[in-house]
Amino acid sequence: MQIKNIMTAPAISIEPTETITTALRLMLSHKISGLPVVTPNGQLVGVLTEGDLMRRSELQTEKKPSWIQSLLRSSGKHASEYVHTHGRRVSEIMSNEPVTISPEASLHEAVDMMTRHHVRRLPVVRNERLVGVVSRADMLRALLPVISDEPRTVADETIKESILREYRTQDRWAGGNFISVDVKNGIVELNGVVTDERLRVAARVVAENVPGVVSVIDNMTFVEPFSSTEIPPPLFP
Repeated sequence: MQIKNIMTAPAISIEPTETITTALRLMLSHKISGLPVVTPNGQLVGVLTEGDLMRRSELQTEKKPSWIQSLLRSSGKHASEYVHTHGRRVSEIMSNEPVTISPEASLHEAVDMMTRHHVRRLPVVRNERLVGVVSRADMLRALLPVISDEPRTVADETIKESILREYRTQDRWAGGNFISVDVKNGIVELNGVVTDERLRVAARVVAENVPGVVSVIDNMTFVEPFSSTEIPPPLFP
């Protein structure tokens, strides 16, 4: 799936000459954590986020440098920080180098970028023009229809083969035939021996994710590999 299939467009944005009062009202009324900053012709020049507005003189939340930091910083650096905590225009406090993404990029690329740069939303840009925004909320909306737990009727043999196929795919932890699978009327029964409780949980999750599964019965036994102590399956998964 590509970003253009899930992004919010047109994006709610703001011009750099606007006041932060206008920006705050936009963010609060639309319940968003940031605004792309664009010129009148649609060129992206920055991003204003909640983080940019947290250190404010009005809230007395300015960052207090240590005496040695104050000594080592140039007068220009001190002036820049003052503007950031006291400035009233979007252009004065916005981030000037926003992390952007192409509308043709994949969701995998977007998640990697959000994680790496610690951001919640990415401006979507084509030819330096803002065409939309993709946020974590957009990701959740894309996830919902594909993870839906609405019941589906699937043949028992098809369910079993799907579970076993996924076990074979996950050979880093599910190698071999360590678990046997039986399916009747959509109810999956797992039997076998595991030497790590985490394998039990993963094996059950595989079954729960297969379309058509009504419920999963965990009959797997955990055997402590050093003492050979057997621990029966839990009463409640």
